[in-house]
Amino acid sequence: MNRSRLVPYGLIALSFVPVVAGAFRVTELASGAPVDDGNARFFAQPLPVVLHIIGATVYCLLGAFQFDAVLRRRRPGWHRVAGRVLIPCGLAAALTGIWMAVFYDLPPVDGLGVMLLRLVFGGAMALAIVLGFACVRRRDFTAHRAWMMRAYAIGLGAGTQAFTHLPWLVAGNVPDERGRFTAMAAGWLINLAVAEWFIRRSRRRPAPAGTAATALLPVR
Repeated sequence: MNRSRLVPYGLIALSFVPVVAGAFRVTELASGAPVDDGNARFFAQPLPVVLHIIGATVYCLLGAFQFDAVLRRRRPGWHRVAGRVLIPCGLAAALTGIWMAVFYDLPPVDGLGVMLLRLVFGGAMALAIVLGFACVRRRDFTAHRAWMMRAYAIGLGAGTQAFTHLPWLVAGNVPDERGRFTAMAAGWLINLAVAEWFIRRSRRRPAPAGTAATALLPVR
């Protein structure tokens, strides 16, 4: 198998922890699980978290296959249809994340710093999606790909954050407010650094024939 075809499966694997956690949360809400301090905010206002989980799950799993270069070349129509689904899902995930950061009564360990991180990266994700859409409308496919890659990197932050929290989990401790801020920020920044590396690397390569076929959306 072409190594590039393994990329989507690696991204799906990185999504595993947040996707499973999201499925557990939705099941908890649907089954009427006991309410405690950890989930009371979700039972009080379930719609934002359900929209966030559905949007983020579709965005991370379906979005992973947008990085399959072979699939983009062979089935550009599928790639564009998937893009039509991914844009609203990505915006839903980003905007509900911002809403929850502001209006939910979050755990004390999150603190003001984590709330600000969620606002900054949620806003950056939404902006990147909008800029990516604007770029493909004017047929700037290189910029479109770069902005969509940045948006996906932010959207996949929860997967990397599962690993940046590992030092505390291995030690059997709960991170304090500073540790929580550090672990959350590191997850997003690592993903963005990797995305920027791929963007710069791809720009140094000669553009293949039929580059326009890599667009997430049709221009008409």
